[in-house]
Amino acid sequence: MPTPKLRLAIITTHPPGKGSLNEYAYHFVRFLRQKEEVGEVILLPDELPPGQAYHFEMRQGYAPVRVIPCWSFGARDNALRIRAAVSEVDPDAVLFNIQFATFGNRRVAATLGLTAPYLVRRAGYPTIVLLHNIIETINLRSAGFANNALVESVTRFCGAQVTRLLLMADLVAVTIAKYVEILESKYKATNVVLAPHGAFEDAPQPSFELPPGPIKILAFGKFGTYKKVETLIEAFKLLQEGGSRPPLELVIAGTNSPNAPGYLEGIRQRYADIPNIRYTGYVAEQDIPRIFGEAAVVVFPYTSTTGSSGVLHQAGDYGKAVVLPYIGDLAEVITEEGYSGEFFEPGDTRSLAAAIARVIDNPDRRRELGRQNWIASRGLPIAEVVDWYLLHFETLIAKRQTGNARRLPAT
Repeated sequence: MPTPKLRLAIITTHPPGKGSLNEYAYHFVRFLRQKEEVGEVILLPDELPPGQAYHFEMRQGYAPVRVIPCWSFGARDNALRIRAAVSEVDPDAVLFNIQFATFGNRRVAATLGLTAPYLVRRAGYPTIVLLHNIIETINLRSAGFANNALVESVTRFCGAQVTRLLLMADLVAVTIAKYVEILESKYKATNVVLAPHGAFEDAPQPSFELPPGPIKILAFGKFGTYKKVETLIEAFKLLQEGGSRPPLELVIAGTNSPNAPGYLEGIRQRYADIPNIRYTGYVAEQDIPRIFGEAAVVVFPYTSTTGSSGVLHQAGDYGKAVVLPYIGDLAEVITEEGYSGEFFEPGDTRSLAAAIARVIDNPDRRRELGRQNWIASRGLPIAEVVDWYLLHFETLIAKRQTGNARRLPAT
């Protein structure tokens, strides 16, 4: 008798939704559908604005996707709605693809939403949490979650209690080794594992040459908190002075952070007199290869970090040189995964301009960095990362069926 195929539920953001981690979910689901042991993917994403809808094509060799939008960014009842949706579809196992601000940009909504894995696990479903950041390494003031010492202290206390609930899942996967050390030492956790981030694209080596036209300097992300473009624009202004370089273009691709509404609109007004800056707004999934492919360099104008950088992995996928500060989680990823770039002091305009110049004025250096980052991104394709999760799912499901699943403490 053939082994029944797995029905897996995933709580996450996903394109065309614009929430954080939607890009990671897009590629994870894409490769999950291609695995023989998967019979159905049940996507439980956030609700979309009117007029938008999630869409998945039926393709030969791909598992079908059932989509049930069941939560809303900023709502306080997300955890209850997610638990109800999971109970309704009754999957074999559940994966949460989340970070601390997945469910809201306000403390109450964000905290209540993060109780969802605990509720789902208590309902009896094998549960894995893929946690992309932890409260101990987040600069709460830079990220827009605290504006004074008291609020920061309260937020960290609450974050620690939420972390204890998240650790009630069967397995918590993190993508940075330092996170494992912190969770094991501070919380005495025994169910935390280091999970590979994975390369988004399983593609042949890209060209390291540039298309005709201006030399494009790219910044990509959600801006306004710890990702600020003022220093980058001032550095771009310096790079254009004197007219000795070929034409340059600064491409600011992305949207405002949920914690910084109106930020980019204010930037456009403030720097309206500086030529050759292009603001793309939200970049749809099908446009990402073009945006990265045209860039000479990808710049990370960060003042702090909040987890492993998906943008850095994307830059590697497309063989791009990067300019970045050697801080926090970026430094961890560079050290552990073999990425490289030109570095600058956060907030220092001249340091940033000099770092960009070392790339765009030296094509050999640009190609060298692009090649090194592409090789680093090939370390483990996300298709193999999906296999890693499936192995853990199958182990948890088997334990549940034999009655050996990890028990939660009585409440």
